[in-house]
Amino acid sequence: MLYLMDANVLIDANRDYYPQQRVPEFWSWLLHQAQAERIKVPNEIHLEVSAGKGDLVDWLKKNKSALILSEDAAPPFVQQAVYQGYARDLTEEEVARLGNDPFLVAYALAHPGASTVVTTETSKPRRQRANRHLPDVCATLNIPCIHTFELLRRLNFSTDWQRR
Repeated sequence: MLYLMDANVLIDANRDYYPQQRVPEFWSWLLHQAQAERIKVPNEIHLEVSAGKGDLVDWLKKNKSALILSEDAAPPFVQQAVYQGYARDLTEEEVARLGNDPFLVAYALAHPGASTVVTTETSKPRRQRANRHLPDVCATLNIPCIHTFELLRRLNFSTDWQRR
């Protein structure tokens, strides 16, 4: 299974749960998983996060070659993600609000049954159009979608992972 990371997974992990200076084991584990082709960051997501400053941006740039998914988003899958996951008739303003989420969904659509979206967003089923959250878009398109903590359980993260 390939786990495709949303930007908020990296940002929230660094800010709230596993700051690089306090829990470097998490970041070396994440890199190890990327090198083993279990976790990847789509280029669009990487560009979004690496546009900022700080430890996370430095880490992303340093490890770009291991982290980046080595394919481009196929336009038909991006279109399917937008049309079926959000709405066919989005305004330009609504499309701008989607950010890079349709690309993340498109990569998962390109590999049915072989990829899972990872996000910190929670389901908000009443939201419509450009306000929909990734778990609900993924559910509509039959794409597995999990929270960061489920990813850690599935891939058995531990701060002593290198000693096991």
